[in-house]
Amino acid sequence: MNVATRVVVVMGVSGIGKTVVGRALADRLGWAFQDADHFHPAANVERMSRGIALTDTERWPWLDSLADLITATLAGDGGLVLACSALARRYRDRMGVGRLGVRLVSLDGAPELIRARIEARRDHFMPATLLDSQLAALERPTPDERPIVVGIDATPEEIAARIVTALEQTDG
Repeated sequence: MNVATRVVVVMGVSGIGKTVVGRALADRLGWAFQDADHFHPAANVERMSRGIALTDTERWPWLDSLADLITATLAGDGGLVLACSALARRYRDRMGVGRLGVRLVSLDGAPELIRARIEARRDHFMPATLLDSQLAALERPTPDERPIVVGIDATPEEIAARIVTALEQTDG
């Protein structure tokens, strides 16, 4: 694969598989993996744990820290797969997802499947009650964002393989 892409942002609503697919993709590429959830300040996690959706004002510092992570990766030698909800275009823009060297992967699936996955999780702060607000807030990427859109109808490893193939076709 051509090294034009150095950062892949795997986006989608909570429970869609960003983390597990992102890890599988990072393993395939030999890149670092980060989950954007780990960059949330404690106050944000606490609000979401109580089923309260974040405001943009609460999101900006979090998104700015992710933009800094992307910038540092692009300035270095390695690659990064970042799992991040990135639901709205303004959030992706704030993170700098449109920069050269950054590709967006949008995971897509049926709300019923996503809800079932959320309800089956144990050790995660995002309750299933916030799925509807996430789906309502979701702004699907537009063609000018050059997204790779992938369904979640396969194993994480198969989805990661599809993403690598798409990257090879568009970077090469």
